[in-house]
Amino acid sequence: MKPVAIFRHIPHEGAGYFGEFLARHGIPMQLVRIDANEPVPTDAGAFSGLVFMGGSMSVNDPLPWIPHSLELIRQAVACGIPVLGHCLGGQLMSRALGAAVTRNPVKEIGWGAVSAEDSDLAREWLGNIRSFDSFHWHGETFALPADATRILGSAYCTNQAWVADNRHLAMQCHVEMTEDMIRSWCEHGAQELAEASTSPAVQSAQAMQAGMTEKLAVLHGVADRLYERWLGGVTRQ
Repeated sequence: MKPVAIFRHIPHEGAGYFGEFLARHGIPMQLVRIDANEPVPTDAGAFSGLVFMGGSMSVNDPLPWIPHSLELIRQAVACGIPVLGHCLGGQLMSRALGAAVTRNPVKEIGWGAVSAEDSDLAREWLGNIRSFDSFHWHGETFALPADATRILGSAYCTNQAWVADNRHLAMQCHVEMTEDMIRSWCEHGAQELAEASTSPAVQSAQAMQAGMTEKLAVLHGVADRLYERWLGGVTRQ
């Protein structure tokens, strides 16, 4: 089986819980360290799927790797190779498919409720899950590409996840979190937290880390459902 390519954009993001999920299912993976100046592959066909993780940059920044990532996403979609995006990754997918990425009305950082759309597509991807507390860390938001359908939204961010061609999943929220990631993000993002503390959708580091073992257990159940549905489109040859 060809590996799933996982694109890391900052050192303290990594594959997170998604990497654990792939390992559990015996799926080979290849980490592409964009933050370490590794080049974006040019052939989407070398992989069974593409997964783009988060990052502190904007897809609208003039970074040299962004056009290559956008082209790789378009190539994969054209070839029917499943693409999955987390936060920045979802924004890259939206931008690649012609949708805008703009400033969200407020910064959304910490735990917050996300609700499923009342649609057959949302039920196909989420089963009986109607709402859950997800983790968030973003100041921008994506619009929906022309052929995409929203499956998740929240009070502070209308578009939390969309699906296209019933195989590509872009998420604004973070279902891939682990305890180590939350601690690390709180440490690296201390200044951003302080500057955004007046937002009604921003929690303190202490609030984010309170009860996170129990919260992550629930979140990983949601992640399992989404990842398993996405994995169903991956060719295992």
